[in-house]
Amino acid sequence: MYSERSNRGEKLSSLKSAAVQYGILLLMLALGAGLWRLQVLGATNFRELAEQNRIRKVPILAPRGKLFDREGRLIVDNYPSVTCFLVREQNKNVDADLPIIAQGLHLDLDQLQATLKRFRSAAGYQPIPIKQDITADEQAFIEAHRNELPELETIEEERRLYPRDGFAAHLIGYVGEVSEDDLNNNPRYAAYQPGDVVGKAGIEETYDQVLRGEDGSKDVIVDSHGREMGVLGTQHAKPGQDLKLTIDLDLQREAEIALGENNGAVVVMDPRNGDILALVSHPSYDPNAFAVRITRNEWNKLITDPRHPLMNKAIQDQLAPGSTFKIIMSAAGLQEGVAQDMRVNCAGGGTFYGRFFHCDKHHGVLAIQQAIPLSCDTFFYALAQRLGIDTISRYATSFGLSQKTGIDLPNEMSGVMPSTQWEWKNYHQKYYAGNTISVGIGQGETQVTPLQLLRALSGIASDGHFVRPHTVIAGQVPEDFQHAIIDSFPGSGEKTVNLDPGTWMTVTEGMAAATTTGTAAASHIEGVDFAGKTGTAQVVGGGDTHVKGGARTPNSWFVGMVPRRNPELAVVVLQEHGDWGANSAHIAQAIVTTYVNKERKRSNNLLQKASEPVKPVEVGAVWTTPDGADPKRVAEQLHSGHFFVDTATSAQQVAMKPVSLEALLDAVPLRWKEGLR
Repeated sequence: MYSERSNRGEKLSSLKSAAVQYGILLLMLALGAGLWRLQVLGATNFRELAEQNRIRKVPILAPRGKLFDREGRLIVDNYPSVTCFLVREQNKNVDADLPIIAQGLHLDLDQLQATLKRFRSAAGYQPIPIKQDITADEQAFIEAHRNELPELETIEEERRLYPRDGFAAHLIGYVGEVSEDDLNNNPRYAAYQPGDVVGKAGIEETYDQVLRGEDGSKDVIVDSHGREMGVLGTQHAKPGQDLKLTIDLDLQREAEIALGENNGAVVVMDPRNGDILALVSHPSYDPNAFAVRITRNEWNKLITDPRHPLMNKAIQDQLAPGSTFKIIMSAAGLQEGVAQDMRVNCAGGGTFYGRFFHCDKHHGVLAIQQAIPLSCDTFFYALAQRLGIDTISRYATSFGLSQKTGIDLPNEMSGVMPSTQWEWKNYHQKYYAGNTISVGIGQGETQVTPLQLLRALSGIASDGHFVRPHTVIAGQVPEDFQHAIIDSFPGSGEKTVNLDPGTWMTVTEGMAAATTTGTAAASHIEGVDFAGKTGTAQVVGGGDTHVKGGARTPNSWFVGMVPRRNPELAVVVLQEHGDWGANSAHIAQAIVTTYVNKERKRSNNLLQKASEPVKPVEVGAVWTTPDGADPKRVAEQLHSGHFFVDTATSAQQVAMKPVSLEALLDAVPLRWKEGLR
């Protein structure tokens, strides 16, 4: 028994020993395979990880392209700034450091945590911007806590610097950090990363691709505490492209001043090519607040303001055009052969479709030549009845209403032009003919933007040539990008509508008379061919209170141009609740005067200011005349003298073109300083 048990124990011991040996062998094989995988197969990967612990890639942000006006004057610049970033790979327990970081950088802790949450899916080595434009004391805090907070890094960059007080803000736009919604839902931002700064409105948004440039990077050697020990290499950033805008700073400044604190918009355009020379929308906002990071309170204040400061009213405010629409009515009536022979007796209004429609005055019997400058509602009520809504709509649409203009600014609105088809499409009912009467004077369902109205009326004054408005001087961006802009901003664009010569002459003569004997006579500019049309548009549910600024006060419109036919300058002014259209005509007058004065000074003209008395201008001359004693003699008598031009009217007559001395002596009364010699 003992022997059998002994043999069985020895046999079990040998089996255990063999199992242990094979186990050890398998373990050694596994360890060997692991070492092979780590040291051979994974060598490249771990070498890169080691390099990442030793080498850090620091982004170099490209400076954004600057913006200049049409004469090369700087509008938007950049300034040097320091941004603080957080690099999570430098500290695996970043969350524990957030309270002290928030305190040292004067950040809201909840906001800081929300920022990190947005980057939760990003690589650990990707820098997360947590505060831009940090102050000197915040930089000192980072340096003093370099060992305790190795995850904090700073990067120098150039940040946007906009004009103060919201100057041209709606035209220029602003920049800001790309939103999570844009990254997830907008294909335009497919190549962007969280934290990237992009254009958010205006020119900054439209031309973001050419303005932003290409970021670079710098490979730096760091120690175990994340301190920079040296630089291995640098890939320099490519600055964004500068752009020259169509804006004239002098006209933009005058438009801003002239509109003042009134809510509304001003647009100045060259109707020959579509150059936007000035664009103002009030109230405005400070784009510099967005250039860093706008606070939640500031943002909420902007979006809840009932005056809508973020709305670009020049291209987004859709309002009834009032009597400015009578120019479109006139063109339609003349083209249709209806208005030429119309004679209407205005007795303070007229009855149409069983209802009495008021006019602001008793104009008596008048034709279209008087109806345009006097803005007689009764005449255009009758014209609207004869034309009908679909004919009116057809001409208004051909002139660009109810369509975007195609300007290179985001979020343009298209307005509304009613018709029988429009009524059925939107309300599933037949159009009520009586509504046509209100449409005839620019009321009812008709809605336009200031830019639409400007393009329409200046196009009629340009003999049917309508242009696509734009804000950047042509030829600065690549051709494919320019085509992309046109495709991205569809609209009525550039087109020609054939107008009869009689239509063109009658309408432009009527607008010229409006600024001399008509509703805008107080805005007449002596010596300047200034034409235009006023508009006073009642607000919805308003009534006509004529208390400027009141909620029920009509909106005030004016569209003007210089000269009356084929204008080189056109301006539209909208004052919300600004009362009579003549009030807006005064604003246009100031802008046109600035333009005329600038052009005259450019031509070295004697006239300095068209709206002010001309100061006497000293002129010196030498000339000869035949000998008075014997006119048959060949000898001539030499004269010289100094005299003053002191009559404004005469000076204006000769100011626009070079004249001979004889013509000057004939045209201008002289006050001699020295007699003949």
